[in-house]
Amino acid sequence: MERRLFLQLLIGLAAWPLRRAWAEGGESASSGGSGPIRRLDVDPEAWRSRLSDDAYRVLFEGETEPPFSSPLDAEERAGTYVCAACKLPLFRSAAKFDSGTGWPSFTRPIAGHVETELDFHWLLPRTEYHCIRCGGHQGHRFDDGPPPTGERWCNNGLALAFVLEGEPLPDRVVP
Repeated sequence: MERRLFLQLLIGLAAWPLRRAWAEGGESASSGGSGPIRRLDVDPEAWRSRLSDDAYRVLFEGETEPPFSSPLDAEERAGTYVCAACKLPLFRSAAKFDSGTGWPSFTRPIAGHVETELDFHWLLPRTEYHCIRCGGHQGHRFDDGPPPTGERWCNNGLALAFVLEGEPLPDRVVP
C-alpha cells in the first residue's frame, strides 16, 4: 500500500469517532437571523420530479459535478444564489470569489441557511454543507479562502440557482 494512502486511512480511522459526535450535534453556519428555518419533510421522489437527473444526484445523492462545468462559476453580476431545490437564499454575490477550482466559491453563506457535518468520503475528514431547509448537498467548506473569513465554501453549480439583484427571490418550493 502506498504510504500516503496508508496515512490517510489511519487518520480517517482515528477521526471516525468524531464523525458520530459531529453528526449528532451538527453545526449550523449561523450567527442569528430571522429565526429558525423549518426543515422540509419531502419524499425524495417529489424532488426527483422537479429537478434534472444531474441536479438530483448532486443535491440528494451527494454527487459532485465536473469542475468548470457550471456557468455559475463565471457569474459576476450582483445577486443572490439560492438552493436549486427549495429556493432558500444561501449566498450573496458579494461573498463570491474566483477560487480557480472550477466551482462557484464563496467566503461565507447567509447566516443560518446552511448546516455542516463531517464527511469521510475521501477518508480524511472534510466539512460538507447542506441547505438547512431541504437538506440538499451543496458542497464542502475549506480553510484556504481569502480574507475576511479565510474560508472557501466550494459549491456545486447544479445545486444553486442565481437571482439577479433587483429581481424578486423565488417562493419556497414545496413539492
